[in-house]
Amino acid sequence: MMEQQRVKLANGIELDVVDEGPRDSAAIIFLHGFPESHRTWRHQIAHLSDRYRCIAPDQRGYRGSSKPQDVESYTPDKLIGDVFLLADALGVDRFTIVGHDWGGAIAWGVALAGQGSRIARAVIANAPHPVGFTRLVWENRQQREASQYFRAFRDTENDDLVRNHGLAGMLLKAFEGRFGTDDKMEPAERAQLLKDWEDRDAAFGMLNWYRASPAYVPTLDEPYEMPANRALPPLPPLTIPTLVIWALEDIALPPENLDGLDAMVTDMTLVRVPECGHFVPWEAPAVVNAAMDVFLDRTDA
Repeated sequence: MMEQQRVKLANGIELDVVDEGPRDSAAIIFLHGFPESHRTWRHQIAHLSDRYRCIAPDQRGYRGSSKPQDVESYTPDKLIGDVFLLADALGVDRFTIVGHDWGGAIAWGVALAGQGSRIARAVIANAPHPVGFTRLVWENRQQREASQYFRAFRDTENDDLVRNHGLAGMLLKAFEGRFGTDDKMEPAERAQLLKDWEDRDAAFGMLNWYRASPAYVPTLDEPYEMPANRALPPLPPLTIPTLVIWALEDIALPPENLDGLDAMVTDMTLVRVPECGHFVPWEAPAVVNAAMDVFLDRTDA
């Protein structure tokens, strides 16, 4: 069991954090996605913590970490800021950022904000680049259909469902039973996750990641062409070494999210993982570990 410590950030947010590995080694900060925890990265931390300082928080809104209940507390700038403030609190200047799902979305932001200064390299697992996703959700029917759960998560008419049944009630409604803790998850991990989902404050904290996001998901009957006023402002290319790991059987994020990514990431290594669903860090840990080994060895300063 990975031990956690409580870390207070300069903005007043407190995070429960795993911090394993040699303190004088290069640091890696791991960001989990929805609706998990630091334990998303259990296999990678066990594999890498003999060589790297592995830091994995339960991000704001999750488990025992601070769970403000207002939507405004979950805007992307605050979530990105938490990562840099966590590094500051732990005395880490330069680090590798790793993220999956929502953690990957924040990792894109951290990498873009910190490239050339604090971020040495990035590893992104099944998390679309913000520019590519914004386009795809308009133009690609599969992505739009797969993203309709955003609309359910944002609908406050569902709040009583969460109050009465926890996050599991919302997941069952939004995904019609298709979202699960599948057979590749260890029984003890499944039991812990189901317990975590019972915390009502955490449930609303997690949903607020969706409610505070500027991402717009159109309805199924809106035109399949992105309006000019929905396009993101231009973002600079990501130029630091970046490993993108993409599981190809992800029902939420089809592989078309990779189209054009090489134009936005100029030093990219892409590893496709066939016959694997969304939760690639623990569904295919050996593949992820091997890909990270090769990438980290090649890019170690």
